[in-house]
Amino acid sequence: MSTPTQFSAEDFFAQQPPPKDLDKRLEAVQRFVERNVNEGRRVVLITSGGTTVPLEHNVVRFLDNFSAGTRGAASAEHFLRSGRYAVIFLHRQHSLQPFSRHYSHSTNPFLDLLDVVEADGGVSGKGKAAAEHLPLPDGHLFPPIPSMQSPPSYPPLAYTPLPPLHADEPPNTDHGLTIQIRPPHLAPMLSLLRSYKVVKSLGILHSIPYTTVSEYLWYLRGISRVMGQTKDRQGQALGRRGMYYLAAAVSDFFIPYTKMSEHKIQSGKGSLVIEMDQVPKVLKTMVDEWSNEGFIVSFKLETDPSILIPKARTALERYGHQIVIGNLLDTRKHEVVFVQKQGEEWLRIPHHDGPDGKEIEEDIIARLMELHEAWTSKGGV
Repeated sequence: MSTPTQFSAEDFFAQQPPPKDLDKRLEAVQRFVERNVNEGRRVVLITSGGTTVPLEHNVVRFLDNFSAGTRGAASAEHFLRSGRYAVIFLHRQHSLQPFSRHYSHSTNPFLDLLDVVEADGGVSGKGKAAAEHLPLPDGHLFPPIPSMQSPPSYPPLAYTPLPPLHADEPPNTDHGLTIQIRPPHLAPMLSLLRSYKVVKSLGILHSIPYTTVSEYLWYLRGISRVMGQTKDRQGQALGRRGMYYLAAAVSDFFIPYTKMSEHKIQSGKGSLVIEMDQVPKVLKTMVDEWSNEGFIVSFKLETDPSILIPKARTALERYGHQIVIGNLLDTRKHEVVFVQKQGEEWLRIPHHDGPDGKEIEEDIIARLMELHEAWTSKGGV
């Protein structure tokens, strides 16, 4: 059994290879931060979702610190809605995203909200038109499903293609088919779509995916440094106008690159013993070196109420940042506690069982914006 290694942040980055696209990603972040700072916005980095720990270089097996990314995605929407913040969204690949999170595979499955309307006004799958064309000539119920990158192809139907509106347009090949949002879902979807389009048009959301804990830490360091060093046209650094909202569920242990198996670990030997090293705590380095007096918010999740505030306060004292938001596993959607140097402050909302209940992230972000304003204007919270 090898001896575990104690990694400092410096040691970690010296030994763990960076993401292949790191430089390109950080150049895009630089442009995003510069433009939004010069347009008068503050910038918040939100980290969201879990991290994986690969067991091999050619990854087949890995350990996962799972998080759906609900809090991070919801919080991003509330920052964006304020109009005062541009958001860098550093997220686990395939975790929940701002706006699209409302139509995930398990919540409001998107395809169930849509109907295909035939040329005669009937709804596909319910009317006579559907029965007339089943099965298809090859015996299947539906044609091959094209990838999203390929132009769709439809089976021959008994409809005449619609004529083009202008002479230089190609013929309409949709055979009179249209897609319709089911009426009960139209208003909320329209509101969400408009919100998303506003954000896209303003260019105030920049997303970067990661998978492994190593990728996460490389991006966290790089983005924090960019934010800490960026200046506006007047030469004023982003500094305290930057916020760091660290909601990702970061692995506590990892296997260093030099200790990993190159190929798939074989199962023929029976049992498997894995020895892992501790992931370095980079928050102190982030406070002292990377963020240039940025406003840093971390999270502490516990299951035992008696240790929540003591552990949050220990983290605050150890790393020297501004706020630890504590929450308990069973009540995290309804109450959190802000732990600061001068005391604690609880935020609570009523329990709602339905989908239309208020999200606690709305109050979390509203309060953080107030505290951030105090940090920038008065030099403290």
